[in-house]
Amino acid sequence: MFSRVRSLGISGIDGFEVTAECFISGGLPAFDVVGLPDAAVKESRDRVRAAIKSSGFKFPVSRITLNLAPADRKKSGSMYDLPILLSILGASDAVRLPDASSAFLGELSLEGNLRPVPGVLPMALAAVNMGVRALYVPAENAAEATLADGLTVYGVRSVRQLAAHLSGDEPMQPAEKWIPQPSSIPLPDFCDVKGQENVKRALEIAAAGGHNILLIGPPGSGKSMLAKRLPSILPDMTREESLESTKIHSVVGLLRADDPLVRVRPFRSPHHTISVPGLAGGGTIPRPGEISLAHNGVLFLDEFPEFRREALEALRQPVEDGVVTIARVNATVRYPSSFMLVCAMNPCRCGWYGDPSGRCTCSQRDVDQYMSKASGPMLDRIDMIVEVPAVPFEELKSRALAERSEEVKKRVDAAREVQRERFGDGTTCNARMDSAALRKWCELSKDSEELLRQAFETMGMTARSYDRVLRVARTIADLDGSEAIEPQHIAEAVQYRSFKIGEAN
Repeated sequence: MFSRVRSLGISGIDGFEVTAECFISGGLPAFDVVGLPDAAVKESRDRVRAAIKSSGFKFPVSRITLNLAPADRKKSGSMYDLPILLSILGASDAVRLPDASSAFLGELSLEGNLRPVPGVLPMALAAVNMGVRALYVPAENAAEATLADGLTVYGVRSVRQLAAHLSGDEPMQPAEKWIPQPSSIPLPDFCDVKGQENVKRALEIAAAGGHNILLIGPPGSGKSMLAKRLPSILPDMTREESLESTKIHSVVGLLRADDPLVRVRPFRSPHHTISVPGLAGGGTIPRPGEISLAHNGVLFLDEFPEFRREALEALRQPVEDGVVTIARVNATVRYPSSFMLVCAMNPCRCGWYGDPSGRCTCSQRDVDQYMSKASGPMLDRIDMIVEVPAVPFEELKSRALAERSEEVKKRVDAAREVQRERFGDGTTCNARMDSAALRKWCELSKDSEELLRQAFETMGMTARSYDRVLRVARTIADLDGSEAIEPQHIAEAVQYRSFKIGEAN
């Protein structure tokens, strides 16, 4: 007796088709699962056996061979429980299986109920491309699955419920398409920050162009507070960006059942003790790291020099390319990692180097050693370096509200709209301009070119830092509504690369 049930699997953040094939034959009772299953899939034998009996069906006392095709592709996770169970019940004529346009996935409890699984959205999107018309998922994953257009989604709570539906005794109603509701959780606002107008200006430029930025200042100057308010001035996510970010969060299992779509740009702030796989992604079964979870949003590295050197160096290629490739013996996957890198650090280990109070106890050697934790190549990939001084008492006691984030966001949105109309080729912001776009859209007048030449020679810029100055200058010009990059735009962009830690104050 033979049966076949369609299902899906996850590779990276993309789904692929899996078919559960069951063959029941005579011989000594056995239950073998083949097709490169991992430990979680092998353990499904015990879950499936208990779920079948708990749901009122008889488990076949025969030789059961269960193949997960394609057999040369690694299968991992617990989402194969339901298709394995159905293929066994179908082969033993215990249930009537639907036609090949239906697919199933879900984890089983021992009593036959379905538990949610990660990665439902990418699998649902893959199901559409496979020609699947009806997708059966755990009830808690139903809202997420409806984000994929072109599918009829059924939220299943138990094996009994699904069996009654397949037999036609008690048909289930398809899940209603999830419609996002306005968010009632406000983002932190820039109006809460006292003073630091120069830093706010730099963050506005960074948001308008998608530039990486490093904030340097003493403890309590507001570096973290400013960085956490950056998402409030970033442009709203497009539908495509939301789905792409949601796929990553779905694979990691970070989505809420009642709000399965990532609509606010991610803000990830990992602790400085994070490992390389935790930051860049990896593991025996590759999983996205923090840089991929920050895709389309912000990756905030507080206490920048305290991160492990190898973790920071792992950021070099993703910061440049917007993708990270994880290579393992049994799999090679690519995760998107297009994010704004925002770093914050003290000027020295004690934090008070250059402060007028003179409380710093660090020698120049200590300061240089502290700064050397962040390599030159990594710092060269940061577009803007901004000093965040201590806030004076007069500004702290002021009750006047600063400019609200919504006003800043209007200017950022206008600048981003100019960039979208300018490029029109999928490039989302100035920070992502390639060499050809730089030549086309960053032509300089003689005065601007001479100013940049002087800065290049005086500051010892690299070719990479030269390009980054041009990109920042292009963003400043966009904020000013200028088609041409003027000398004042070059001067301000150069200023953001001229900060030297040893010359603070």
